[in-house]
Amino acid sequence: MRILLADDDPQIVRALRITLTAKGYQVFTASNGAEAIAAAIDHRPELCLIDLGMPGLDGIAVIQGIRGWSQAPILVVSGRAGAADKVEALDAGADDYITKPFAVEELLARIRALTRRVAQEDASPVVRLGPVTVDLAAHSVTRDEPDGPRQIRLTPTEWQFIEILIRNAGKLVTRQTILTTIWGTEHAEDSGYLRLYISQLRRKLEQDPANPAHLLTEPGMGYRLVGMTT
Repeated sequence: MRILLADDDPQIVRALRITLTAKGYQVFTASNGAEAIAAAIDHRPELCLIDLGMPGLDGIAVIQGIRGWSQAPILVVSGRAGAADKVEALDAGADDYITKPFAVEELLARIRALTRRVAQEDASPVVRLGPVTVDLAAHSVTRDEPDGPRQIRLTPTEWQFIEILIRNAGKLVTRQTILTTIWGTEHAEDSGYLRLYISQLRRKLEQDPANPAHLLTEPGMGYRLVGMTT
């Protein structure tokens, strides 16, 4: 399992990297908030360990940035013991919170618990958008037709785009989130990509692409997927 470890304390990073690697985890590290988000985009961790007090972007901003496009469990590892800090982190999208100093055995137990929770959830749903069925696990899209289901082909980029929207169904997904997730930070302002791909997805998935019922544009902000059923 891939773990992102984001902390500005080199001693903690070194100790946890050795411990987690010895337990069979693949560990990627970051020493500040910007590095953490970049590493999350590049390596797609299956679990994130995030410190709150990092320089630049703090841990809350990192949690919000990752949670905008990823459902990977986030465990906060912080020296802040106040209830308000815990509530803020959990409200931002963290799944659990452990306070420094901590016992390594407790940290490993919490990682195992989060891993079990994810394993029990349906990580790759089959969803319907009207007559269209999208199966994320099988990478299959079909449309109901009178003579039976018709296969619809999506490009790899279209798959990434629709998966982001499905995993955030009902929520606004900002243009920057989609751009950085699919194309990287260097294309964070290239919104022309998005107009092209949302047009293609509407043509393939909507009954009336000119008047979309599911793939909605939030002007000046991003996109929202609505009307999805499972």
